[in-house]
Amino acid sequence: MLDISEVSRQSGVAASKLRYYEEIGLIRSIGRSGLRRVFAPDVLSRLSLIALGQAAGFSLAEIGDMLGQEGKPDIDRERLGAKADALDRRIKQLSAIRDGLRHAMTCTAPRHLDCPTFQRLMHIALAKQSARGPGRQGAKGAKAARGANGAKEARTQHGRTRLRRDG
Repeated sequence: MLDISEVSRQSGVAASKLRYYEEIGLIRSIGRSGLRRVFAPDVLSRLSLIALGQAAGFSLAEIGDMLGQEGKPDIDRERLGAKADALDRRIKQLSAIRDGLRHAMTCTAPRHLDCPTFQRLMHIALAKQSARGPGRQGAKGAKAARGANGAKEARTQHGRTRLRRDG
């Protein structure tokens, strides 16, 4: 048995995060020793799986689905493959950006805007931004900007949130 401070020390996960993980069902304590939560030693393995999932870009909800409620992971291989494919696409994008930055760093053109390669990179970047649509915030921003009924949230000048419907 490990108390919460020992789990925190061995895993490097803050006690507050361990309590949050327990609150949302990612881990379970097996009891208390005084006021401290106590965990089974296998919680360290579960925390390792959570950390791996987060490093791969999975949300805590997705990780929770894969970890299961009974303490036995049920990892969806198709979901892993889809995430690996998404990571491959992101790596390709980031590699192109890196290569463009390295070119800009060593380019012999008098100004970056005079360099045909740099011009091409700028056009590609603009085309990718245009493909996402005007004012698109990305997945997280779009979710945060919509209420449960699909209405968009808008901030008033006094900082209050109000909902508005499109159309």
